[in-house]
Amino acid sequence: MEAVPQGKKMVAPTVSQINAEYVTQLSNRYWAPHVKKKMTFDSKVIEDVYQKEILRTKFSIRKIMLLEFSQYLENYLWPNYSSAVSSNAYLMSICCMINEKFRENVPAWETFTQKPEHFPYFFKCILNASLAKESNLTLREQTVLLVFLDHCFNSLEVDLIREQVQRLISLPMWICLVSSRLEHELKKTPKLRKFWNMIKKKEEKMDEKNKEQADQEKQFLSCLISKFLQVLKCIPPAGSVSMDVVHYCERFVELMIDLEALLPTRRWFSTVLDDSHLVTHCYLSNLVEKEKEGRLFSQLLDMLKFYTGFEINDQTGNALTENEMTTIHYDRITSLQRAAFAHFPELHDFALSNVAAVDTRDSLVKHFGSLSPNTLHKVASYLCLLPTLPEGENTCYEKEFLLEMLVSRHERRTSQIQQLNEMPLYPTEKIIWDENIVPTEYYSGEGCLALPKLNLQFLTLHDYLLRNFNLFRLESTYEIRQDVEDVISRLKPWQGEYGGVVFGGWARMAQPVVTFTIVEVAKPNIGENWPARVRADVTINLNVRYQIKGEWEALRKHDVCFLITVRPVLPYGTKFDRKQPFVEQSGLMFVRGCEIQGMLDEKGRVIEEGPEPKPKLKGDSRTYRVWLDPNQYQQDMSFSIQNGAEDVYETFNIIMRRKPKENNFKAVLETIRNLMNTECVVPDWLHDIILGYGDPGSAHYSKMPNQIATLDFNDTFLSIDHLKASFPGCTIKSTVESSTLQKPPFRITFSVQGCKGKKRKGGSDGEEAEESQTLTVEPHVIANRGPYPYNQPKRNTIQFTPTQIEAIRAGMQPGLTMVVGPPGTGKTDVAVQIISNLYHNFPEQRTLIVTHSNQALNQLFEKIMALDIDERHLLRLGHGEEALETEKDFSRYGRVNYVLARRLELLREVGRLQESLGVPGDVSYTCETAGHFYLYQVMSRWEEYLSKVKAKSGKSGDVTTVSEHFPFHKCFANAPQPIFKGQSYEEDMEIAEGCFRHINKIFTQLEEFRAFELLRSGLDRSKYLLVKEAKIIAMTCTHAALKRHDLVELGFKYDNILMEEAAQILEIETFIPLLLQNPEDGFSRLKRWIMIGDHHQLPPVIKNMAFQKYSNMEQSLFTRFVRLGVPTVDLDAQGRARASLSNLYKWRYKKLGNLPHVQNLPEFCAANAGLVYDFQLINVEDFNGVGESEPNPYFYQNLAEAEYAVALFMYMRLLGYPAERISILTTYNGQKHLIRDAINQRCGSNPLIGRPSKVTTVDRFQGQQNDYIILSLVRTKAVGHLRDVRRLVVAMSRARLGLYIFARASLFRNCFELTPAFNQLTARPLQLHIVPSEYLPTDRRNGHIPTHLMRVIKDMPEMANFVYNMYMHIIQRMHQYRQPVLLPPVPKSIKEPDPAPVIENVEEVEESVPESKGEETPVEEHRQMPEHPGRDSDSEGNDDEEEEKQEEKDKEEKDKEEKDKEEKES
Repeated sequence: MEAVPQGKKMVAPTVSQINAEYVTQLSNRYWAPHVKKKMTFDSKVIEDVYQKEILRTKFSIRKIMLLEFSQYLENYLWPNYSSAVSSNAYLMSICCMINEKFRENVPAWETFTQKPEHFPYFFKCILNASLAKESNLTLREQTVLLVFLDHCFNSLEVDLIREQVQRLISLPMWICLVSSRLEHELKKTPKLRKFWNMIKKKEEKMDEKNKEQADQEKQFLSCLISKFLQVLKCIPPAGSVSMDVVHYCERFVELMIDLEALLPTRRWFSTVLDDSHLVTHCYLSNLVEKEKEGRLFSQLLDMLKFYTGFEINDQTGNALTENEMTTIHYDRITSLQRAAFAHFPELHDFALSNVAAVDTRDSLVKHFGSLSPNTLHKVASYLCLLPTLPEGENTCYEKEFLLEMLVSRHERRTSQIQQLNEMPLYPTEKIIWDENIVPTEYYSGEGCLALPKLNLQFLTLHDYLLRNFNLFRLESTYEIRQDVEDVISRLKPWQGEYGGVVFGGWARMAQPVVTFTIVEVAKPNIGENWPARVRADVTINLNVRYQIKGEWEALRKHDVCFLITVRPVLPYGTKFDRKQPFVEQSGLMFVRGCEIQGMLDEKGRVIEEGPEPKPKLKGDSRTYRVWLDPNQYQQDMSFSIQNGAEDVYETFNIIMRRKPKENNFKAVLETIRNLMNTECVVPDWLHDIILGYGDPGSAHYSKMPNQIATLDFNDTFLSIDHLKASFPGCTIKSTVESSTLQKPPFRITFSVQGCKGKKRKGGSDGEEAEESQTLTVEPHVIANRGPYPYNQPKRNTIQFTPTQIEAIRAGMQPGLTMVVGPPGTGKTDVAVQIISNLYHNFPEQRTLIVTHSNQALNQLFEKIMALDIDERHLLRLGHGEEALETEKDFSRYGRVNYVLARRLELLREVGRLQESLGVPGDVSYTCETAGHFYLYQVMSRWEEYLSKVKAKSGKSGDVTTVSEHFPFHKCFANAPQPIFKGQSYEEDMEIAEGCFRHINKIFTQLEEFRAFELLRSGLDRSKYLLVKEAKIIAMTCTHAALKRHDLVELGFKYDNILMEEAAQILEIETFIPLLLQNPEDGFSRLKRWIMIGDHHQLPPVIKNMAFQKYSNMEQSLFTRFVRLGVPTVDLDAQGRARASLSNLYKWRYKKLGNLPHVQNLPEFCAANAGLVYDFQLINVEDFNGVGESEPNPYFYQNLAEAEYAVALFMYMRLLGYPAERISILTTYNGQKHLIRDAINQRCGSNPLIGRPSKVTTVDRFQGQQNDYIILSLVRTKAVGHLRDVRRLVVAMSRARLGLYIFARASLFRNCFELTPAFNQLTARPLQLHIVPSEYLPTDRRNGHIPTHLMRVIKDMPEMANFVYNMYMHIIQRMHQYRQPVLLPPVPKSIKEPDPAPVIENVEEVEESVPESKGEETPVEEHRQMPEHPGRDSDSEGNDDEEEEKQEEKDKEEKDKEEKDKEEKES
């Protein structure tokens, strides 16, 4: 594939270019989907396209993009493929298309499922072509085949692929081993000998043809390795080397890494790879020596070496402990010593030495370096590493290879965990600007990178954590690079006249360092070789604005900063050129991370954080005490001493801080590293599923051994009919016959199936099936809780659907529950009901709630509070609780205050009770005294009362005695009277017991709160609350990752985890919450894991495209589980949008229907006033010859669409639509800023129109909704990232009643992935149809033809003109009928905020609207541009609301300045 230089952005072809292309002309004749009469299939067309468009252009990515986009694979290549027409060009064309689909991140294998019968032959041809000589296929073509094979090996979840691939990596491939090695391996595992003999017998029975194919398959990878080694040996030691050869070698090593990093492929292949000594050959190759061409190859080779020596048993898949690894190492060395002792007298010294003396590289080279090549070969053959050397013959291997093979195999290795513990957590300049490891934002997805991949399966938990650790570290490194480049370009470092550095600018987030001194280097801990702690003092001069000074002084403990050294070579005043390499221009030398301990006071002591106000310091000089990374310090000092280099720590001249939201990477990395150092205890029922092995359904409740037969569904069902409807196909048996008694709440007994391992007897299947379909329902009455209205339990009011009930049932049972919730299907309601039911069924258990965002957590909490859950058991950790729309504070300290206030309240109640009983003394002083009062005064009275009123055996009780003898009448005088009805003894007795329960609850709570009297500090109280009192604890995934260490230290415990928005959480941030507690007796106490999410909507945000595409870092754990085939409950009824709107996205889900109310409620039945259709795609052509524009990379804008969207918003407002019911969305940041500008210009400050509820991007609006959505798709040259169907689903599903999309119809309708939605959109007219005289509300029904006059709007200028005229007409009418509210638009010369479109002359409308915007936009837009626009979707740290507030504030300041200026002039 053609390598695009990493620093440059790849330009997509425009629509006009696409139309002019030869490919497009061909596609219009042969395979375009919209062409009705197509020409018949001709294989010459494929040859022609391949030669002219692919081969001749050297696999131009642009040409391949065009072909793939034209649906070449789906409509021409695969439908017509057969063995008769197969050729090299045909194979290569298919491979190119599949590789392109993977590069674009779109589904690749679906096409093959339509004609799967041809796939085996096709795959066989690919294998043959991969081994072909260069005369048949060039190396570049074979590289394409390698990439294709790699995609196949990474798609084992696809049945069609797995069937073919498994034959290449099964046990028969061991036929390629050296015969002595094969014997050795079979002897090691006796079971394998049996299998090997069975395989041999099976092969003997095969006919010639099948035997030949089987031989080809089992020898394929071995032959491929041999072929690669030939290519590698052809590289000359000096001179240039063809990049085709380099790319082939890189892709081959990548394939080897991927085979080694998956257990199913590694199991047999690892031995074959070891037997080929590939890694040794590679390390000795000429390519490794070439610094420029071989750099990436060397990095990939290090990864391959790591995986070949991975700490795992290849056959069993079990992780090896450090002791087991040491044993393996000792076995190897001692077997070498035994061979040396028995057969090689010259190695006598080596054979008799102890292991520790001879297992270092230097020692091995010393002992073996003097031997001849023949002797070395003999040693290797004794160890079964090489075939036996025949007598009298010389070895064909070079001495260097033989020595390296023996040494690398037997040298002592540092354990993986030790390497990790010695690794610095902060990135340095070497990593930050290495584009093979941290690529730029322009990564196109073509080349391979030295990065780990997150696919379906992992070798061990250590491997799982390590890959995530590395990727998380590199993703944060990418963000750090952006920040460093930003602040340094703002500081403008130049070389001073007399050397030194001069800063020509300033930066909010960085300051020049005045002095830097190391103040402490603590001694290393035992067993470590790095200091326990390194501290330094950094002094800066804060001669800056008061607000910025405040930000620097507000740096908190554990905030991360970066120390930077720059030595610029550019003379004073030189401008920074963004196109040139950054490091050379800025003279950047070093970057080191540090962590703030605190600011120093005037006496040089650290100012501790606490409730006390911080001391006010004089002057501008501030000194911070910081912790440096001890590992990094040790490495730097060793390097400095060994090489005589300068001391890095004496050179720093800049300190940089980062936004707190983006700066938690170090804490998360420390958490992952700590996890790897502890014995990770994942519940047994989850372990294999997390690694991706075994039965994906093994953790489903139906297969769990501890399944619960009877569950109390509490208030889940509204009636017995609701219950019956919730279990279709089941027989419902009620324990009571009377229909009046069949009222909720219900307990349901399910027939629990016999768990795995139990064989069923023949003939009983039918009976068992029938039994499993029968549910026993037992209605029960909730005991009376007291006479007050607030004693009545809160009830659920939602009529759950059968699938929602199945999700609730699964969530209550032990095991793993996955709920897929399409938009509007009530995911949150299901989550809240599961939490409530767990709380009531298992009062002793504790549930942890984890979400991606604070907003989702707050929505959950607001709904939990509406259910019957005692709020003293709720706790919210983290900083998001401020946004809770409730007066109650659920944070730690908020809960402590609640408990203290509640304690006083309850003690007052105790005082009232004491008074009513006439007991002397002060019993309501503390919880302890209240406890004594309860025991000696309350209980005795209650027991005496019971003895008086209890009915004697065989007699019915007397109804009058219940009220007569009741001892607490006075206490309940403030309850609704009369307390006792006096109608039946049972009823009154239940009321009396209810009153006592009310009293009992007071004292139970006081007993729980007693600890708060003993614990004095707020911190201790909050810890007690977290560990003992709270039953439902909620936090975001980020908080869990940051605070894991503290929670484990406290002894935090929980039994159930519920995760909302699970498909939006990073894999590692989903995993960490499973391990927030210490195991009990080596086992995890986790019983349930409920994940609720939607993998068809947008994944976690990964800013760097390379990590997102190449490493698949955006794949959430939820999505991975779905891909693995873990059973899911798919919610299937949406209640958010009109049925017609839900059709735009429901095709993406299994069986998504509509709830009855979206067809029946008036708001869904009524038409959208003033608009003919409830949804419409409005085609927007170029305006003044311009479609999309790109002032900065990925900062896309489209002026015509922005103006059109704002004009439609103004039109809707003039018809009476409330502004808060309209949101404007777009797919790009640049367009968001442009639309906000347009609104500020046109209508923002006009009280008649105002601003919409939100103007934001689709990505930001995920999880939110509004009645009417106006959507701008921006792009006119290429589809861009909307090609990700998940983004389309989010965009289409935000609207409830109306969706109006502005886009270039011709571009989007041709995109294969988007056709199900765009076919529906393009079935309606592509010009906006409006009904100007129809105001809100309207009587017209949705779908009916309007009775008023319709108007068709041709383009944006016409709409702008029309809205202006309509606005003027309304203003005139208002003038006629009542006091004028608004002034008409004022001329430009008057400097006041524009209340409406600034147009003096109606005739000039077509020119004036866009021109005024066109002139003003760039200035405005550049002023508000984000710092790093290098991302398609919204990726800034600020929230939209913050941005909008800032923009309004800026505008107000600007207006005020202009007004002041005018007043001065006048």
